[in-house]
Amino acid sequence: MTEWDIKKLQILRTLNERGTVTATARALLMTPSAVSQQLSNLAKQVGVPLLEAHGRRVRLTGAARLLLVHADAVFAQLERADAELAAYVGGVTGEVRVGAFSTAVPALVVPAVRALRATRPGVSVRVREAEAAEAYELLAAGDVDLALSLAAQAPRGADGRFTRVPLLADPLDVALPAGHPLADAADLRLADLAAEPWIFGGSGPWSEITLAACEAAGFVPEQAHSAAGWEAILAMVGAGMGVALVPRMASGRGGGVAMRSLGADRPSRHVVAAVRRGAEGAPAVSHVLAALRAAA
Repeated sequence: MTEWDIKKLQILRTLNERGTVTATARALLMTPSAVSQQLSNLAKQVGVPLLEAHGRRVRLTGAARLLLVHADAVFAQLERADAELAAYVGGVTGEVRVGAFSTAVPALVVPAVRALRATRPGVSVRVREAEAAEAYELLAAGDVDLALSLAAQAPRGADGRFTRVPLLADPLDVALPAGHPLADAADLRLADLAAEPWIFGGSGPWSEITLAACEAAGFVPEQAHSAAGWEAILAMVGAGMGVALVPRMASGRGGGVAMRSLGADRPSRHVVAAVRRGAEGAPAVSHVLAALRAAA
């Protein structure tokens, strides 16, 4: 039987995630030559090539991808072992590191922390604000224990590294200048705003969500101004510079802004939590997940 080395399997998984030996070395705090040597040793151990040349890069062979399926199962089982040992030792204490996108912090994470202080005082939460892509990199690297993101930005459900937990569908409301002719209109629909100047980010998930919602309503929005922060967006709306879609979870509200819910075509964004597969049974993590579900 092959003598498996967990470290070598982790290097292979990281190469699959990062795409290059250099990026893998940077993520694991190794030298590129050390990464290549470890992967070469792993290939010798299993008796099949794991990498093949692809231009100036390398790519995983079919054998390597087959091995990764089993590696995902191995790492998930090790996470379960950690969880069961933690429960056996006593359980309901420990720190859970949470990576969360900006609007999820005040809307979900802070209420969850408050609830845990009352019900599970032995569980502490350390928060790190991070956008979706970064949150999953941190989760895969072991730098956070739980990631909050939008479902549209999360890894595919088939990704064997993570367990995803749906939390809520967050409705998107429209922010209008307070004196706008449609600010008090009955049964406001997104299509009614097709001719308006719009305010949204130049790139990233919120830009994609705004564009997709407007296109589903039958129009392409004219981007009059670009901003990423809700404070800036709402300030511009309040000044009469345009309209914007705003998630209901966003805590800030600007002066001179009328917030309106939309009718039948109301869009929403889906918020999910994720943990490394197998870690959902760890007592502290499971309590944080329960608190987040309650807050949602």
